[in-house]
Amino acid sequence: MKLVKNDLIKAFSLYEEKALKHRRFKHATILQLLDCEKISRRFSVTEIGKSVEDRSIFRLTYGNGPTKLLLWSQMHGDEPTATMALFDLFNFFNGEADGFAEFRQEIASKLTLHFIPMLNPDGAERYQRRTAMDVDMNRDARATATVEGALLKEQAALIKPDFAFNLHNQNNYYNIPGTPTPVAISLLAPAYDYARNINLVRANAMRVIVGIHEKLQEFIPGAVAKYDDEHTPRGFGDNFQQWGISTILIESGACVGDSEKLEIRKCNFVALLHAFAEIASTAYLAHDVVDYERIPFNDEKLHDVVIRNLSIVKNEKTMLVDVAVRQSEKTVGSDYYVEGVIEDIGDLQDFYGYQDVDVKGMQFIPAKSYTDQLSVEEVSLPLVATLLKKGFGTVRIAGEALRGQRHDYPINIILGNHPRAAESAILALGGAANFFIGTEQELRYAVINGYWLDLKEQLSGQKYKNIIY
Repeated sequence: MKLVKNDLIKAFSLYEEKALKHRRFKHATILQLLDCEKISRRFSVTEIGKSVEDRSIFRLTYGNGPTKLLLWSQMHGDEPTATMALFDLFNFFNGEADGFAEFRQEIASKLTLHFIPMLNPDGAERYQRRTAMDVDMNRDARATATVEGALLKEQAALIKPDFAFNLHNQNNYYNIPGTPTPVAISLLAPAYDYARNINLVRANAMRVIVGIHEKLQEFIPGAVAKYDDEHTPRGFGDNFQQWGISTILIESGACVGDSEKLEIRKCNFVALLHAFAEIASTAYLAHDVVDYERIPFNDEKLHDVVIRNLSIVKNEKTMLVDVAVRQSEKTVGSDYYVEGVIEDIGDLQDFYGYQDVDVKGMQFIPAKSYTDQLSVEEVSLPLVATLLKKGFGTVRIAGEALRGQRHDYPINIILGNHPRAAESAILALGGAANFFIGTEQELRYAVINGYWLDLKEQLSGQKYKNIIY
């Protein structure tokens, strides 16, 4: 049974796991979902080991067919998008009375699916890439110094899968070459040697990818690319391929306005269900490796904000420059805040921004710090809007206990004389992205902690991810 676009949309809408709506979920949430009775309806759930910090690592198995697949997610603890999609898939395969019974039966009879949904639970607890031992597990396939990496290698030896799916996230700044389109999904058949040779094992992975690429074009046209195929001898994907297992890397990227990756999660769900169907029916064998080669490679020329033709003055010399701003996420418990920095200054004609604005005729204007100390109760959206229009980018408040708390206002809030209150007369590479843009007569735009603000527009109730310093 082949699932067409409407089938896949219906399946996702029916079975999206509602408990996973935000990226920074913890191991405890996964335990609760695995402890649910419905999960064992058609899956066997096995604890295959524990992490360094004694968190359980599970494998779920569905079907009893002759072709075996092994999928793992969150090898990097801060890459959870595919984990969400796996739980959507678990719900789907446990579904009933929805018109998909024939599809489930075909998959179960032809494939045996093995899933490891959270391979690095200690990293997930901290929302960090590396394990609790500060080792990048995806660079541990040879040495297997990590407990978790050794578990994955053991599973490969035990299961002897025909296909493997290595599920990751990539950063938000990859774009389709020559365009401002963010890469939503990257695909790769990892190279098993430096020459990037293609044997039957790797070719079959490429054929599966061609099928995934074709299906994703129905959902995210023009937003799929290939990940860099440089051989990484320490990497698990490269080694799985070398061990004779056709290995597919799926990297979850970005869509505009999808900060929690919920659209990208749906793309994972679609990609994996379609891949299962093509492997079960052997339809993937009809795809040509040449079509894999035609998929463009990722480019990395996106920024959160690109400002073009900004006039800046230094030592009484005026220059027109482009400015790129990026926001890095900082995790706080189950939430995060951002820190906006000046990423680049100069000729950025070949680069793009999620916000991309030409400000020719306008100049850089330093942000001021409001000198009166306020109480936290006095800070409001109307006050912030008034201060921004007067060129203030920072306010001071009282109350040491508030330091480090999140706030949603598009202004810097500090206690005392925090360095973020310092006014900068120039743009500084790597410095905080806090400044205004306009003319001597009028402030037109603001960049506050990397957020782009049009001062002619009314401030909305958008949730800005800022903290009190």
